[in-house]
Amino acid sequence: MSGRVWKFGSNIDTDVVIPGQYLNISDPKELAKHCMEGIDKDFAGKVNLGDIIVAGENFGCGSSREHAPLAIKTCGISCVITKSVARIFFRSSINIALPIIECGEASDDIQEGDLVEIDYKSGLIKNLSNRKKYQFSPFPPFIQDIISSEGLIPYTSKRISENSNN
Repeated sequence: MSGRVWKFGSNIDTDVVIPGQYLNISDPKELAKHCMEGIDKDFAGKVNLGDIIVAGENFGCGSSREHAPLAIKTCGISCVITKSVARIFFRSSINIALPIIECGEASDDIQEGDLVEIDYKSGLIKNLSNRKKYQFSPFPPFIQDIISSEGLIPYTSKRISENSNN
């Protein structure tokens, strides 16, 4: 996976990712139009499919709204690299197959506009703009399976189907 970087600071809370006035929206494409509106009203219109968010500490803090990771993913962001992430945000993101990587060195070093490539299996981030590499702990196999299945529901359906055929 590779994409262009959008850089944000620390303590990006779910109210910034998707402001509260949009929480009555259930259509993911409509939510995506308002992604990161609390920081950059034009963000959703500038993102290209596959782009990556890089942020500081405590990404996804605040209320546990599932709208936030859904807005990020549907907007076109393929991954978030951060120093640290709120645990419930992490799990909500994995459940919809939005990878969240904790890597402080990459978070500090990667700049907005850099082109970054990620290998989830080896735990390697390559900054193609400056040729630096960063190591992170690869996801456990079951999380890799959830991501490759496009989320927890398809993953669970597949597992149920496999088990019922045995």
